[in-house]
Amino acid sequence: MNLKRRWLAVLVSLVALPAWGMCPRHDVVEPGRVRVSGNEMLIVTHSSSNDDGRAATKIGLDEAIRFARKRGMARIYLQDERPAENYFMDDCAPDHWVYSQGGEIGFEVTPAHVFSVGGHLEECLSHTLHGVLDSWARQPQRDHSITLFMDAIFSNGKAFDESDPYYPDYARFMNIVTYGRAGGEHFPKLTLLETMGIIIREPQQIEYLKRVLPHYERSLSPDYRVLLNLNDVRVVVLQAGRGARPPVLRFNFYDSALPSLAMQD
Repeated sequence: MNLKRRWLAVLVSLVALPAWGMCPRHDVVEPGRVRVSGNEMLIVTHSSSNDDGRAATKIGLDEAIRFARKRGMARIYLQDERPAENYFMDDCAPDHWVYSQGGEIGFEVTPAHVFSVGGHLEECLSHTLHGVLDSWARQPQRDHSITLFMDAIFSNGKAFDESDPYYPDYARFMNIVTYGRAGGEHFPKLTLLETMGIIIREPQQIEYLKRVLPHYERSLSPDYRVLLNLNDVRVVVLQAGRGARPPVLRFNFYDSALPSLAMQD
């Protein structure tokens, strides 16, 4: 392809891009200035095409943000130093845009229930969730919940193992969605919900989700009873806790915020 035709192809591809991203210029605050009230909050970690190159999480992300807005909870967007115009949420007016290099939060999380979306699961989102747990560990013990909407979370597949019976399906899926794409970290992503679709069998889904949980035992006391809830269908006890009525930490995994939105409408 000669240079003229190559530039023409680039221009056509730019014109054909879907209309996501392009939030207007906004202030990004230092984490220490963030104060959150209420018992619930949403943290959106680095939701952009900087990493999720095919914007696979965009619909789920927008629905999660709409869900949070309708419930009146605080909404915090974490943004790194990469191009801000690649952040692709429709709602560009959270309570705060907060600078976060690697998903760390740097502010106290006073709500007992955190909703979490963005990515990616094994890196920046993991840092966010560990920050939440560390903040809770500095507070008096009480019940806590972390809810993750799986269609709004992207992953690099790091937790897959070649010995997994579903690994060939994962490899085939990734070969399809990355076909003809550039290599590196920009495109090889899938959503956590797509991961569940690859695994299919519920017991194996539960085991996979255990792999990607933050290390709650490093932050919270063994006093806590820890539960993993998958779509309100299966609840697994991960840690029994101590005493007759121990404080409870719940990890809720839901396919999407859409069913919850339908109930609110």
